[in-house]
Amino acid sequence: MTETEFLNLVDVTMNRIEHQLEQATDDGETDVECSRSGNVLEIEFIDNGSKIIINSQAPMQELWVAARAGGFHYACRDGAWINTRDGSELFSALSQLVSGQGNSAVNLQG
Repeated sequence: MTETEFLNLVDVTMNRIEHQLEQATDDGETDVECSRSGNVLEIEFIDNGSKIIINSQAPMQELWVAARAGGFHYACRDGAWINTRDGSELFSALSQLVSGQGNSAVNLQG
């Protein structure tokens, strides 16, 4: 995949995450504020001030996630973002991270 293709995929992915979290906030499932600067998406939990940060690493063609639970790296494999260590899928893992960090159940779809 070219760098341009990678960055376009990152943009689509981050837009999807941001949109779903905004919808979850509107529906009262969680209370987060998303902000984006380039290829960095910051998710701030209003109740406790904690954050999850997702950023792209174009040279490695990975998305990196930093959360209270730790740091995770995801590479695109067969159309899905897959954890390079444990094989988990990004949206499923983010659902767990957001739910745990925000103390409310949130289900994100890839």
